[in-house]
Amino acid sequence: MKDQNSNSRRNFIEKIALGSAVGGLAGLANPALGNPAKDSETSLHEADEWFKNIKGTHRVVYDGSTPHDGFAIIWNWVFYLTNNQTDSPDSDITAMTVLRHSGVGFALEDWVWAKYKLGEALDVQDPATGNPSLRNPYYDPKPGDFPMPQIQGIKDLIGRGAMFCVCDLALQVNSAGIAAKMNMKTEDVYADMVKGVLPGVNRVPSGVWALGRAQEHGCAYIFAGG
Repeated sequence: MKDQNSNSRRNFIEKIALGSAVGGLAGLANPALGNPAKDSETSLHEADEWFKNIKGTHRVVYDGSTPHDGFAIIWNWVFYLTNNQTDSPDSDITAMTVLRHSGVGFALEDWVWAKYKLGEALDVQDPATGNPSLRNPYYDPKPGDFPMPQIQGIKDLIGRGAMFCVCDLALQVNSAGIAAKMNMKTEDVYADMVKGVLPGVNRVPSGVWALGRAQEHGCAYIFAGG
């Protein structure tokens, strides 16, 4: 597991280096030639407002930095389950999952997974086939996607009040790596990733920024990256 995490960090850094070599760090930070779409820019500036939705006595934030078999989603569900079992209603609970680094794929719609072969790029296997996944298995899971059938996916957890966000910087970095591999433009891949962020998942400037903000709002930090 330690070797896998080391490889993940090394690959992420290599993608940053690739983006720097291709277009400079400024171009990587703003793939659309340093001039992101206005709505994209506005949504990031408004990211702080989203954290005002944190509520309740029991607050936790999961650091989903790697796929780790969906545990950043599973533990979000477990937090609700076990707090309910100790007589706390959903209204008194906030579980947040920050999807960053190589965990960003779980914030994206199925068509992005299929178009860019995210299962292969992010080392996520389809639980149904054992092959690199061409879909997001943990948004609206099918029977067998999770190890227990009662585990809820991102869609249902958001409906209960759980909060999910995705690191925009990691979307940019992964876009650069995928674009280079597929001989595409980084800004085109990034635009698709932004377009393909799941309903109810908030895009934030960076995952570490979001983890800091969550803790400022009283969330206990738990590493869920494996």
